[in-house]
Amino acid sequence: MLVTVGSYEAKTHLPELLDRVARGDIVTITKRGVPVAQIVPPARTPKPDPMEVVNDLIAYSKSQKRTLGGAKLRDLVDAGRRY
Repeated sequence: MLVTVGSYEAKTHLPELLDRVARGDIVTITKRGVPVAQIVPPARTPKPDPMEVVNDLIAYSKSQKRTLGGAKLRDLVDAGRRY
């Protein structure tokens, strides 16, 4: 729903206008009858599918070639325990 209010009314009733915008209304603010601004709800951004994100992370992890540089995991664990 399109709502038009004057600048003074917008100033004095801003919380109510913001509530209307949160419900999906568009508020046009006028100054001496001339539109000067609009308050509109934010654009909705779709949330990513969690399984798609997990699959992307798995694919990325598999694409990275990680090695221990010839070292054995047990040696690295033992070396870490010394410190």
